[in-house]
Amino acid sequence: MKITILAFGNIADLTGKSSWKITCGNNTKDLLQTLHGEFPELHKVKYVLAINKKLILMNTLLNDGDTVALLPPFSGG
Repeated sequence: MKITILAFGNIADLTGKSSWKITCGNNTKDLLQTLHGEFPELHKVKYVLAINKKLILMNTLLNDGDTVALLPPFSGG
């Protein structure tokens, strides 16, 4: 399954890219294992996932062609 990853803020700095395609398993747990294998530094930062512009808080199924955003902490103002 191929998905698009979007990285923002310090996550983009850590990965060295803001957008790329990745092949992974069928859920966010598998995706995180793949990302942490490729970018071990991600273990050290806090971030949340959004799938197709919707924040998720638990393991979620992915579909081919989904877009997953890696969002660092943010605050309003």
